[in-house]
Amino acid sequence: MSITKKMLGTVAAGVAVALTLAGCSGEAATDENGNELKPVDVNFGYIADYNGTSLLAIAEDQGLWEKHGVNITTTSFTNGPLQIQALGTGDLDFGYIGPGAFWLPASGQAKLVSMNTLGQADRVVAQPGIESMEDLRGKTVAVPEGTSGDMILTLALEEAGMTKDDIKVVNMEPAAIVSALASKKVDGAGFWYPALATVKEQVPGLIELAENKDFEDTVAFPTAFVAGNDLVENEPEKLERVLGVLREAIDYRAKNVDESIQLTAEFSALDPEQVKADAGNVQILGLDEIDKLTKDGTVNEWLESMNNYFVEAGKLPEPVEPSEYYTGDLFLKAGK
Repeated sequence: MSITKKMLGTVAAGVAVALTLAGCSGEAATDENGNELKPVDVNFGYIADYNGTSLLAIAEDQGLWEKHGVNITTTSFTNGPLQIQALGTGDLDFGYIGPGAFWLPASGQAKLVSMNTLGQADRVVAQPGIESMEDLRGKTVAVPEGTSGDMILTLALEEAGMTKDDIKVVNMEPAAIVSALASKKVDGAGFWYPALATVKEQVPGLIELAENKDFEDTVAFPTAFVAGNDLVENEPEKLERVLGVLREAIDYRAKNVDESIQLTAEFSALDPEQVKADAGNVQILGLDEIDKLTKDGTVNEWLESMNNYFVEAGKLPEPVEPSEYYTGDLFLKAGK
């Protein structure tokens, strides 16, 4: 049974073309009686950075898709909200999102099916000469709306006693922000690494005004994998198989970080040094740790604090019980 990543057309605006690569061979998936399982087809979205790609790269290299009876097709996206849209239209079964997009599952548009990492890559940056958030007052600031860049900007403004009304916010796609910062068409941005590394090469004096660590006492920045509502409700076997793959890949990554960096670089045809720098802004969580944080309620606490932020930011009308959109029980069950 072979596994491939086939060529796809555009799924939604801003979606990169899917890569075409052969998966590694391995033992065919079997049930508890040793009978070969009929493979299931899965469309999986990702973002081409370490957070969003490393588990898929590991799964391909280690033959985990084949082991669990999954015919996988992966498609690269530029951000999480686009993947949530694709889940809603049925173009994707699973996807990856950063913390800034968690309000979308919380609002009922998808389910969080697996925690991934804690992100540390987000920054509020400004052109040389702008030394504080207060200095951004009245200036033009770019941000990809509904992302972790949006989240870090909102938190930094609040800490400075400001709101978005005090600046000129421009919603931009990530690639456009790189260009706008480099050409000095915007004064600042809520953005993230590794794309910021490219900007810094072109704007050596770029100023970092805020980062995730500034807010870690009150808000966590988890990244996660999501699935469509209909899939979670109606296709339990597909969900369990994919969660089985993710669990094994999570465990492998934590035990083989250097190799996971190399595999991620190969998967997305990136410079390994760039991926290594990107991984330096990630807090990797092991499988036992994610299981423990799910069981003891820590993940729910993360989600509750994020819900409060999203309510204040106008993304949610009111806080939502995490159990309504985080299927941690199914993640744990997939490990039994």
